[in-house]
Amino acid sequence: MFTGIVQGIASITALVDRPGLRTLTLAFEPGFATGLTTGASVASDGVCLTATRLLGDHGAEFDVMQQTLSLTTLGSLTVGSRINVERAAREGAEIGGHPLSGHVDFTGELIDIQRPENNHVLRIAVAPEWMRYIFAKGYIAINGASLTIATADRQAGWFEVWLIPETLRLTTFGDKRVGDRLNIEIERSTQVMVDTVRDTVREMLAGQLAEQLDALLAARSGARSGA
Repeated sequence: MFTGIVQGIASITALVDRPGLRTLTLAFEPGFATGLTTGASVASDGVCLTATRLLGDHGAEFDVMQQTLSLTTLGSLTVGSRINVERAAREGAEIGGHPLSGHVDFTGELIDIQRPENNHVLRIAVAPEWMRYIFAKGYIAINGASLTIATADRQAGWFEVWLIPETLRLTTFGDKRVGDRLNIEIERSTQVMVDTVRDTVREMLAGQLAEQLDALLAARSGARSGA
């Protein structure tokens, strides 16, 4: 599990492709990898990866499956790319953001950037099937960072997040440009709530429709018998 509080920025120093697999070599900021062990989890732009080889206290290698490369932005990384990183939360750690699994649900497209004084506003386009989980004032994880949704327009299919200068300093969001894709993980309790309500409503409607259909068929059968 992760907290959604980005702990550093890592740089891609090497990429090695093999059939169905890509090995990423990440260089970390000083102190980030202290105590890191092989098999440990690191959220890399929101994607939970397992360290397969350590490079001292300054870096590590991670193997990424083809499916993950195709479903996230990790497949578009090149040597020199910078990504947000967070180590797995320790038991009892303070959850400064909201709990994250590190399993990215989909990617969204950055379609607009506004820069009002001391703020940085990102507008992100989302496929219709995911907009049902996005609410103003709700949580969402973007490239591994826990953020609060400021505005959501379901008809237009986008939402906005506002970033303060400190968030820009500690993450790679200041590097992003219109047209870039971003990894998004939906807040799980919101997803469960929405899906439960939808399923309940569908069951209720299906039951009502079934009763109405049975009544209609019975009425028609009675009318024919009377004739």
